[in-house]
Amino acid sequence: MQAPGSPPWSTSRILLLLAATETASVEGISAAGASPLSRRQTAAADAELLLLGPLAERAHGLPPLPAGVTPALISHVVLRDLGLLPHTQVVDLGCPVAPAIPHLRLPALEGGAPARCLSSGMAMDPGRVQALLARGLRWGDRLGRLAGAGGLSPSPLVVAECVPGGTTTALAVLEGLGVRAQGLVSGSLRHPAHGLKAALVGQGLAAAYPMGAQGTNPTWDPLAVVAAVGDPMQPLAAGLVLGAAAQGLPVLLAGGSQMAAVLALALAIAPAEGRPALLDLVEVATTAWVAQDSGSNLALLLERIAGRWGLEQSLVPQVAGLRFSDCRSQALRDYERGYVKEGVGAGGLALLWERCGHSPQALASACDALCWQWLGA
Repeated sequence: MQAPGSPPWSTSRILLLLAATETASVEGISAAGASPLSRRQTAAADAELLLLGPLAERAHGLPPLPAGVTPALISHVVLRDLGLLPHTQVVDLGCPVAPAIPHLRLPALEGGAPARCLSSGMAMDPGRVQALLARGLRWGDRLGRLAGAGGLSPSPLVVAECVPGGTTTALAVLEGLGVRAQGLVSGSLRHPAHGLKAALVGQGLAAAYPMGAQGTNPTWDPLAVVAAVGDPMQPLAAGLVLGAAAQGLPVLLAGGSQMAAVLALALAIAPAEGRPALLDLVEVATTAWVAQDSGSNLALLLERIAGRWGLEQSLVPQVAGLRFSDCRSQALRDYERGYVKEGVGAGGLALLWERCGHSPQALASACDALCWQWLGA
């Protein structure tokens, strides 16, 4: 039961942002699809499963995974059972394969094509980054005004993502903004490819800033960092955070390292005097598999983000209680072995499930039943 005056989580609005980066084509960088070619349709396939469910006929098949099953299954169960599917919007920011479901595809200036590989130091045109931020600011502002029109505590905005290769662009943006993030960023691989990620990030930042890391320069421009080594999801999501928070609308960033980078970008753009209020309205929520991942450290990463901007507030991840240890479906038990971990808003939506008064065990059972019906294993 919700406490008086607490946000009505059961009427939250969910935005799933789909984006692509050629960084995902680097061999060994991601497990969101077993090959670079298959990863080109990961976002479309996950979005279709999110809205339609695994038992429906879907235009794009899920790319093969080393183990486990897409986290879109978890998110679908939450949205289905909480009645939030009608409150969910999918946004395509220029993926190579568009989802065959109702969705918003941004205009060419903002959507365009996948970002270039971050190793180039020229991932996106600066004009595109500025346009994405501006759209996010307008959109977040409008959602905040609409949510506050009734005079009651507004339902939080839930922002989720599907960006294969996105943990590497997250690392690059964090490092470019001056956050020491090496070895702390998670990923879809069972054992994060820290060496490969670091090499790509070092190459990209050196190409963009041959005189030294941008984050050490007092005149650094956060949007230039994103244009150099980021992906399209980041500026749009940061704009949403800033626009919504300015209107008092709480925001749940549903994800791990990628959403930590979004929060860091929002803090970098926000005026210094507005940063404490921003942290009061924004949470980063993830799964226990990310929070307890021995190959990364989201808690320390968020601590360093707060320290980078001299914030005294405690910045800690909100962790869903969902576990799959007792599931009969092997594909779900694979999460307990370190596979998949997070994505498509799974951690944030699993937390929303709990805040609506339901147990993690009930969510695990519902996922297990659907997965068994779908895969039979």
